[in-house]
Amino acid sequence: MLSSTRHPAARSGSAHGNATRQQLLAVAGQVFAERGYADATSKEICARAGANAAAVNYHFGGREQLYEAVLIEAHQHLVTLEAMQQAAAMDCAPRDKLRAVLAGIVQRAVAPDAHWATRVLVRELLSPTAGISALAQKAVAPKVRVMMGVVSDILGLPPESPGLQRSLFLLMGPCMALLLAPPALRSEVLPALANEPAALVDDMMCYAEAGLAAIARRYRPAGGAPAPASTFAPAPASKRASKSASKLVSKPASKL
Repeated sequence: MLSSTRHPAARSGSAHGNATRQQLLAVAGQVFAERGYADATSKEICARAGANAAAVNYHFGGREQLYEAVLIEAHQHLVTLEAMQQAAAMDCAPRDKLRAVLAGIVQRAVAPDAHWATRVLVRELLSPTAGISALAQKAVAPKVRVMMGVVSDILGLPPESPGLQRSLFLLMGPCMALLLAPPALRSEVLPALANEPAALVDDMMCYAEAGLAAIARRYRPAGGAPAPASTFAPAPASKRASKSASKLVSKPASKL
């Protein structure tokens, strides 16, 4: 069973130790992407990383904890928590914060680099291990909380509202599908998903705002204050939103 304990990591505080840990993480991501969790071994990971055979235990506490770290790093590669927090903290309308997040996701999805993150996450989603809990709690949940604040401002509903929570799932579900979809889907089957990223963001906002407006009408308490007129009004992205969007496709939290 995968454990979330990661106490040995504290021992690798030196620059050399951190470099070794990052190398192990990058190589492990490649190996887990190729073989899956069940067939990947610490021995192969250490050998391919050029590290001592005991390095996985020393830096991560074992193969289980290393796999958890790989899952979290993979999710960070797709959309970093730091970039989402920056977008949410922008001094602009909530809709522009949402646009910044969606634009960053689209730019990452259509990026040409072939990274192991997508394959690792697809494997985990299709054949979940005990590591799925660490992925949900350590990688997904913090980003959900950030987005919940943005969507709450748009809807005028509290975070505990069922309507808000379902709205967030319906809003972000297609984003994750876009990130995890096979490249051939974008290049061969639905090329419009990759050929015009800006137009895709515009269309995503169109769908999102229409859906959120309907949810706001359905779940806002009778007599509750209506959402500001500007919340759902069509408008071009602000300059702040555009700048923040570019940050969402910057380097992942850990440089691999």
